[in-house]
Amino acid sequence: MTGNPKDNLMNRSVQQLFDLTGKTALVSGGSRGLGLQMAYALGEAGARVMLSSRSAEDLQRATAELQAAGIQADWIAADCSQETGSRGLADEAIRRLGHVDILVNNAGAAWGEPAEVHSVEAWDKLMNLNVRGYFILTQQIARNSMIARRSGKIINVASIAGLGGNVPEMTTLAYNTSKGAVINFTRALACEWGKYNINVNAICPGFFPSKMTKGIFRELGEDNLAKRTPLGRLGDDESLKGLCLLYASDAGRHISGQCIAVDGGVSAMIG
Repeated sequence: MTGNPKDNLMNRSVQQLFDLTGKTALVSGGSRGLGLQMAYALGEAGARVMLSSRSAEDLQRATAELQAAGIQADWIAADCSQETGSRGLADEAIRRLGHVDILVNNAGAAWGEPAEVHSVEAWDKLMNLNVRGYFILTQQIARNSMIARRSGKIINVASIAGLGGNVPEMTTLAYNTSKGAVINFTRALACEWGKYNINVNAICPGFFPSKMTKGIFRELGEDNLAKRTPLGRLGDDESLKGLCLLYASDAGRHISGQCIAVDGGVSAMIG
């Protein structure tokens, strides 16, 4: 090792670059599905993980599952569609973890309804949770933990639905709009907070089996959706782990403002 800290960074192995030992992470919507998968990725790399969702029962089950796998995990129940819920979650996570190194914004909702009859109530629900909730939680975590420490990794879960429109059978205007907002939220925030050494990136999943996608899978058919994918398959329980860990670790310290699709090639095919 040399006396120059910058030189020392260049001497780390790949394993060291991806190591999250000693880091802390908050994962909203972390009790199941994609959120729980990313919690596994962070915990398996050594991070202490705090899960959040609205359901204490789901959180207890997920936390026990992570702990059984040797991961340091705990939970906080909170409703991120409400400002008090998001700010309270941030404050409690910081209190219990000491600080938050990694924030994964994953809590979200979906809604399917033709645009001409789309419920305004459902529109507001999606915007409040999928966009406003991300903003409030991110703001509270950053200004009370990351900015002063000049360090942080923020990972926003968007969707390939935010990259464009859908096949006509998919009537999810509000969801697409909210995820498009998350993508530009990511880019704008990365530009604004780079001066604080905070990396802000987004993951854009394609089709993954989950509670949220049950309706689409039932209507369009799981096999049919897989056939429309260049790789001929849907996302699985491991598909997000690699990108999540890259964004969260020093291996991705020069990546910011990026929105990468994990979709088996669908977004490449549709542009």
